[in-house]
Amino acid sequence: MEITLPDDCLTSVFEKLDSSIDRESFGLTSHRFLQIQNSNRKSIEFGCSFSRFNNSETTINIDSLILNKLIKRFTQLKSLNLSGCVNLQDSGLIELQNHGSKVHSLYLDCCFKITDLGLSYIALGCQSLSFISLYRCPITDTGLQQLSKSCLSLKDLNLEWCSLITDGGITAITTNCRQIRAVKISHCEKIKGVGFNGCSKTLACLEADSCKIEPEGISGILSGGGLEYLNVSCLGWCIRGDGLRLIGGFGKNIRVLDFRVCRSVGDETVIEISKGCPMLKEWNLSLCSEIGVLGWEAIGGYCRNLEKLHVNGCRGFCDRGLLGLRNGCKRLLILYISRCRQVSELAIELFKISRCDVEIKGEEVMCIMPKHFFR
Repeated sequence: MEITLPDDCLTSVFEKLDSSIDRESFGLTSHRFLQIQNSNRKSIEFGCSFSRFNNSETTINIDSLILNKLIKRFTQLKSLNLSGCVNLQDSGLIELQNHGSKVHSLYLDCCFKITDLGLSYIALGCQSLSFISLYRCPITDTGLQQLSKSCLSLKDLNLEWCSLITDGGITAITTNCRQIRAVKISHCEKIKGVGFNGCSKTLACLEADSCKIEPEGISGILSGGGLEYLNVSCLGWCIRGDGLRLIGGFGKNIRVLDFRVCRSVGDETVIEISKGCPMLKEWNLSLCSEIGVLGWEAIGGYCRNLEKLHVNGCRGFCDRGLLGLRNGCKRLLILYISRCRQVSELAIELFKISRCDVEIKGEEVMCIMPKHFFR
């Protein structure tokens, strides 16, 4: 008598296969085994070595018809990575309308031909989406509006170098996606920050490197009250000031600040933030040339939980400033310092003797975003 194992038993067998070769061979046994294999495929990642930091790397040419066949075949996908598929058309995402209900993570970095139409397919089919990366995609506010109305569980959104996005698109996201946790808008020069007004308290991470955030925008970014990490490095100049002093009044939960190359930041801003951000653990002030003795002494006096401080290339950092840190910042673990011409070797040696618990490093760190975001 022929005995047929039920699908759940076959699934258990498949899940216990450790090697990728065994898993691929499983589906060659029969059509039924192939269906089991297909239903257990949770992710697709194309073998693309494209790097967003080096456009000369190999990219992938994928036919839209083939991609749609794969999406139809693997209907239980939770993660789809198409990064570097530079010639992928909107039509390649059509089948997500019918088979994208389980997709939680979608990577479209450097998919230069994906437009608002492609986002509309995603919005229709991927309503469980929690993570999407659209780095350098030519999308507009219209696409974000469509996405925000359907993908209400969206938590992580990467819009780096999406140069067509304005505060209108950001408003749609912050209004409709009330679970939003982390957003990257670096190099989006049309975003001034006001689109974050009224954002959810779940917003904990914002990367806005090389943006033109205005004072009203800083207020909007802080309006949710839950921000833990803020990167405004290379902040664009504004005639009404940078508005960063507001962080001292409304950023009580902030733990990490990146002000690298914020040349307008001076003592007043540093003093306000030092007093108003008791949870601050890491602060990058590299190349902030307008900070003087009063600012450094304020950090030493008020930043009681600070563990890491970056002062690389700060022209105003001097022996008195280092003394202020030496006498304060009792929880300081690492001081990143280099190219500070007003700091003498003697002051460094005295600091080392007095604060042997602090490690002095000469390297310059470019990214300090906590690792638990965008994972």
